[in-house]
Amino acid sequence: MSLIKSISGIRGTIGGAAGDTLNPLDIVKFTSAYATFIRKSTPNGSNRIVVGRDARISGEMVKNVVCGTLLGMGYDVVNIGLASTPTTELAVTMAKADGGIIITASHNPRHWNALKLLNANGEFLTAADGAEVLAIAESESFEYADVDHLGKYSEESFDKRHIESVINLKLVDTEAVRKAGFKVVVDVINSVGGIILPPLLDRLGVEYTILNGDVNGDFAHNPEPLEKNLSGIMGELRKGGYDLGIVVDPDVDRLAFICEDGSMYGEEYTLVSVADYVLSHTPGATVSNLSSTRALRDVTERHGGQYSAAAVGEVNVTTKMKEVGAVIGGEGNGGVIYPESHYGRDALVGIALFLSSLAQKGMKVSELRKTFPEYFIAKNRIDLTPDTDVDALLAEVKKKYETIPDVSVNDIDGVKLDFPDKWVHLRKSNTEPIIRVYSEAHTMEEADAIGKSIMDIVYSYTK
Repeated sequence: MSLIKSISGIRGTIGGAAGDTLNPLDIVKFTSAYATFIRKSTPNGSNRIVVGRDARISGEMVKNVVCGTLLGMGYDVVNIGLASTPTTELAVTMAKADGGIIITASHNPRHWNALKLLNANGEFLTAADGAEVLAIAESESFEYADVDHLGKYSEESFDKRHIESVINLKLVDTEAVRKAGFKVVVDVINSVGGIILPPLLDRLGVEYTILNGDVNGDFAHNPEPLEKNLSGIMGELRKGGYDLGIVVDPDVDRLAFICEDGSMYGEEYTLVSVADYVLSHTPGATVSNLSSTRALRDVTERHGGQYSAAAVGEVNVTTKMKEVGAVIGGEGNGGVIYPESHYGRDALVGIALFLSSLAQKGMKVSELRKTFPEYFIAKNRIDLTPDTDVDALLAEVKKKYETIPDVSVNDIDGVKLDFPDKWVHLRKSNTEPIIRVYSEAHTMEEADAIGKSIMDIVYSYTK
């Protein structure tokens, strides 16, 4: 597996031949490049960088290399240890640091790891900034500190401050949640959710059972919070006695719910549900990415707000949110971004707002789910040869549909075709010769059919 370099950082698998995976040499190079960029962009900063990590097995090794490199670059390191991604993001601003590095491969399997890079606002680097870091790494144009100017190392936890910031949000109705007396089961996938979610639920007055709570990074199942990976917690809920199931990924920025009867609530509907609650109290604009459910648009318009779509990727969503002044936004993969807290996906915020909504409405989870528009998303892919001009293929699709009435074409990220009652989004992969094809309609059969009809058109251009 080759090292994957992108504007948000680097990721790869641990082990194997040097240069083919995420090895210590690459970690040193990209950490040095990031530190060089931060020094250039914040010349009068605090000279402090926060480092946090999830619990995956390689995290200790990667953390030691990252921290040592930053010290060698002359930066003071605030190591916050085992911490969620949103905790690390908040810690950057709370510690008044110049930036932060999150050591996590998110939902990827146990043998993966990654460096995710933050600016002084605790937000992911912009595309331009990320490209500059990659250029610095490529040229290896960095300079290490002399012995009298090495950085200093300290350790500090920000979990309690993160939890308090969530509890203190105006729309988190702790009293209503306590009175509701919820009993929940939580799958924390043997990672940092097992550290931070219990004290959050304690503060909310929620009774809970933790599944896969050993914080050892040896994931009990595929860590992506999709239905096919969640038979354990779904089976636990079917036994009865619970009001809700909660699932997070290893770094706790994605959030999925399971109904009291053991059925999936639908990862796409995490954001929709939280947005509906936020909009009922603070009407305004919303944003999600182009591959997220249309239900958010419907709910937003029902509350008199304006919905906007962004290119796929958290930094693209947050940029659009700032542009339109969105009160809530995120991604359909269970990522809730609530600016009242911070501009980052945060499962703790999502849990607290969802439970507040559920408590105020006095509904079962399955009943709440039925109050939202019903859509289904089909996910397909088009495999191509390495020499295929993917951009040319997407341009042909755009050309074919941009003159057709009742079809809206968006090309900010691949090509998205919006029909009156369905949509199809085609995006090229940055790492392999494929086009990802996501499609949505009111039934799975319709969603799959419209997606495959567009795929057939693409295939016709390759003959």
